Amino acid sequence: MSLRQRKAFKAIAVFLAFAFAQVYVQTGFAGPGVSRVSVPVPQRFVARLNLRGGTSATVNGVTAINGATVLSGATIETPDQVSATLDLGALGTIDLEPNTSVQLDFTDDGNVRLKVLRGCAVIKKKGPGEAEVYTAEGASEKTNSNRKGMGFCYVDGKLNPFGAVAGGGGGAGGGLSTAAKVAIFGGIGGATVAIILGTRGGNPSP
Repeated sequence: MSLRQRKAFKAIAVFLAFAFAQVYVQTGFAGPGVSRVSVPVPQRFVARLNLRGGTSATVNGVTAINGATVLSGATIETPDQVSATLDLGALGTIDLEPNTSVQLDFTDDGNVRLKVLRGCAVIKKKGPGEAEVYTAEGASEKTNSNRKGMGFCYVDGKLNPFGAVAGGGGGAGGGLSTAAKVAIFGGIGGATVAIILGTRGGNPSP
């Protein structure tokens, strides 16, 4: 065999070896049931919608039924006479009263932000990170090591506290307190509502 033929055979052998190596690598990555490289997939928190008093609410303007999955960034609205709990699993829970609209944001490191657009909400924070309840007008309240639960009603861009929250024997799921109802119907009619509720809370006369 001449020198030229030996060089040609050597070049062909190198080419074939390279080609087979490429086929092996592609098969290793794409072949079913074969895992050559372990790539960690981020675990994203999701919220679960639990309804009371009705069968549906809206998430991002679309009808959502009981048990629906709610992702970060969603806007949730409860209709009249329907309350809801957003179960965030390891991050805690959020209770929404009827006629409430909120925007929910949460992160993988445990932070939860709840923008109250209308109505009343109670947040009970668990695990790492902090929870913030805020409004578009700049009002803001946050949890801390001594304050894991808090509840507010949106009135004129402000956050008005209501009811007993986490650790206090109550929450949004049990209905609004008198203070909450006064906050909702605040303004000019607030005093009238307070008088009516106060009267009915005692021994009312017919």
